[in-house]
Amino acid sequence: MVAAPIQKKYEIKDISLAPSGKQRIEWAGREMPVLKQIKERFAQEKPFAGLRLVACCHVTTETAHLAIALKAGGADAILIASNPLSTQDDVAACLVADYGIPVYAIKGEDNETYHRHVQIALDHKPNIIIDDGSDVVAELIQHRKNQIGDIIGTTEETTTGIVRLQAMLKDGVLTFPAMNVNDAETKHFFDNRYGTGQSTLDGIIRATNILLAGKTVVVAGYGWCGKGCAMRARGLGSNVIVTEINPVKAIEAAMDGFRVMAMDDAASYGDIFITVTGNKHVIRSEHFDSMKDGAIVCNSGHFDIEIDLKSLAEKATSVKDVRNFTQQYTLPSGKAVVVIGEGRLVNLAAAEGHPSAVMDMSFANQALACEYLVKNKGKLEPAIHSIPVELDQEIARIKLAAMGITIDSLTPEQVNYINSWTSGT
Repeated sequence: MVAAPIQKKYEIKDISLAPSGKQRIEWAGREMPVLKQIKERFAQEKPFAGLRLVACCHVTTETAHLAIALKAGGADAILIASNPLSTQDDVAACLVADYGIPVYAIKGEDNETYHRHVQIALDHKPNIIIDDGSDVVAELIQHRKNQIGDIIGTTEETTTGIVRLQAMLKDGVLTFPAMNVNDAETKHFFDNRYGTGQSTLDGIIRATNILLAGKTVVVAGYGWCGKGCAMRARGLGSNVIVTEINPVKAIEAAMDGFRVMAMDDAASYGDIFITVTGNKHVIRSEHFDSMKDGAIVCNSGHFDIEIDLKSLAEKATSVKDVRNFTQQYTLPSGKAVVVIGEGRLVNLAAAEGHPSAVMDMSFANQALACEYLVKNKGKLEPAIHSIPVELDQEIARIKLAAMGITIDSLTPEQVNYINSWTSGT
């Protein structure tokens, strides 16, 4: 009888990178006081004792602190990458070597490896899933229905993932509760706006070393991520154009002082294009034809579908690497279009992702959302649930205290006034 193959306990690039990863994880921790407090409480209370947890996330220094906190809480947790280019290999090595957390993630892994890691995650038979983009949940529902009974719930902190969960719910296939971490106020107001805004431009600058002052930057999408990118690009001296499909957001962008137009028109103006819509083929074949010679295109949405790279590759006469994570496509007309990070998340493909100060709040939401699912096991309907307001505000209070900021409290008279309808002019 032939023995079954033994599955490796981890799959990373190089375990010897662990010392570098440990140093960077410790540096990130300096600005993550909220998650630190949660980890210390988890270590005492062990809310996840006896539970298996899978986290499909960007494997960064900040994610390391979330994984460490969950393990401190008693979780039997494994970590896989949520994007082939978002892994920091030294962080993955440190989590394995120093914290004993199984990691299956390699920066630059091919799609086959990525999907194999999703299967490994489900082989762990999770009770809780932390999903960036809902790939693990989608695979579970489509091909691992026999495991659905083990699921207490899932958490999701990307716009793309929430859209997918909403589609699952509409189709009647989401049969367990999901926590909408993405829309928590201490997540999207800060992570999406300030985190994405800064880290996206950081990725563009690291990849190209281009001067943004005086350039025309086209931002596709004016959600919180788009607002952050537009705001930061303007702060560096760029002329910003916003494209939108939502008329209310388009008015908002115009009143925020940005030019607003359709992508068909913006394509000929832009020097740099940033997509942050969560939708497919926002920049298409006809837009490449209209672009200036040397236009730079990148994406900061979760999946690599916002830019139609297939059509660009089909029409290009040549493709060459011009810098790290930067490729130049030459078109039949002789002009070039430059793509950063293979159309994947530019802030992680070419930089280090969001600053730890904002991820502190995002991952605090993730940790508390997991605890909320456990505490309310069997009580929550199969639906997409918001983070409770009291948890959201507690995260904000801890963050303010760590920043040395105090705020006002309502006086008894003010409490009485806002709860009364009899007082008036």
